[in-house]
Amino acid sequence: MSTPDILFENHGSLFLLRPVSPAGQTWLDEKVGDSETQTWGGAIVCEPRYTEAIWRGAKAAGLDVR
Repeated sequence: MSTPDILFENHGSLFLLRPVSPAGQTWLDEKVGDSETQTWGGAIVCEPRYTEAIWRGAKAAGLDVR
């Protein structure tokens, strides 16, 4: 089994989008993060309503997301 680029961690009222590879980190930095992005433990804090679009974008970019 290969290592994912981004892990989507469901914590109920929020998700943590955790970059695992350099490609995942770069993609999140360029496509998701901005100056107001909240992080926790190196992961981006995300409301559940946004995760599907982010998941689909990362998959379309060829990243392995789980």
